[in-house]
Amino acid sequence: MRFVVGITGASGSIYGLRLMEVLKKEGHEIHAVVTHSGWKVMEYECGVTREQFLPRVDVLYDIDDITAAIASGSFLLDAMIIVPCSMKSAGCIANGIGDNLLTRAADVTLKEGRPLLLVPRETPMNAIHLENLLKLARLNVRIIPACPAFYGRPATLADLVDMMVGKICDALHVPNHLFCRWQGYN
Repeated sequence: MRFVVGITGASGSIYGLRLMEVLKKEGHEIHAVVTHSGWKVMEYECGVTREQFLPRVDVLYDIDDITAAIASGSFLLDAMIIVPCSMKSAGCIANGIGDNLLTRAADVTLKEGRPLLLVPRETPMNAIHLENLLKLARLNVRIIPACPAFYGRPATLADLVDMMVGKICDALHVPNHLFCRWQGYN
């Protein structure tokens, strides 16, 4: 499968990095676009530079290159995932503002009727955030908040990250065994 993964400047780029690692390991093709603030947050939170990022993807696009392949509806993809998704990017997408390659690619994904998943990582949310996410959900955008569960009794930060990445993979119909699934309370 071919996926476009977008990373914005919201906290939580570890989710996007781990998702790409899992998808790549399964043989999927990864096209990525990272916002300017996304690069800064990724380096600060994860210590990952652009050079260290490159081996994780098949194609990396410049955020300002609106002539890139993913800016066109003729570019075939199975889904686009923005993880983490800032409220700025969610707001732009919800209101049809394609002011950079990430928001343009998301707009194209919507217009072509392809799956678009947003993983917002913001708390608390104000009414504007919620209204934008509701607007997107009504357009069949999957909203998967970065809210890991604790029923699997995570022991490490990696367990919490894998739980969220597993839920994203579930939404993409990508088989995974990244987290302990609920089996009922005995």
